[in-house]
Amino acid sequence: MNRRKSRRCGHAPGRLSPEDQAAVDAFRAMLAALRSPEPWTPGSAQDIAVRVGPCIERAHTRPGDDHGPDVIAVALQDPGGPYPLYGAHRWKRGWLRCETAKIVGVWNPAYAPLTHAAAGRDLPDDVGMAPAHYALHIEARKRDDSLDGSTLLRLGPYTQTRHAQQDYDRLTAALDGRETTALPGYRVSTRFGPFDVSDHDRFTDPYATDVVALLADVLEGVDPQ
Repeated sequence: MNRRKSRRCGHAPGRLSPEDQAAVDAFRAMLAALRSPEPWTPGSAQDIAVRVGPCIERAHTRPGDDHGPDVIAVALQDPGGPYPLYGAHRWKRGWLRCETAKIVGVWNPAYAPLTHAAAGRDLPDDVGMAPAHYALHIEARKRDDSLDGSTLLRLGPYTQTRHAQQDYDRLTAALDGRETTALPGYRVSTRFGPFDVSDHDRFTDPYATDVVALLADVLEGVDPQ
């Protein structure tokens, strides 16, 4: 009777090399982490794992960002974390608004093979999250309907929308009835806008000053010509 020789699949007979065993152990740890992620609790200081397209990335959280519990502010991190820069895209984006539905759980080093970094890639231009920093721009525009004008004051970054809204309301009230008289020939107004991290030196910290008093000082020092 003929007997078929037994065959082994996956590797040659014998023990795995230390390198192969480490790869197998890492893969098993990743699967276990995906099957049973450690739940993230709002307010926790632990880094979290969030979905960015088909990948999972490490993110550092910041309390608050909006009025509801479904969005938090995060800063995407190098998987080796906690704070090393991971490519130009991440640094320029700063804080992002992350839906809690995208959170896998508490960050686990076993997720590292699932990151863009593991594939040797930077983050995509669209990570599916809007900027979480906000700013107010006080502008003076010509009243002849032209686009001529300038930005008198930039306030930011605001870390929560409600803070920006509060200062917007205060500044709008301070300008009430004076929009067209504060600077002759110009209309002065306040608008929301994104906070540009690369231009941070052009912004005034709204948490360290009285924004209404600051506006008055700016208007007093402006040459309408």
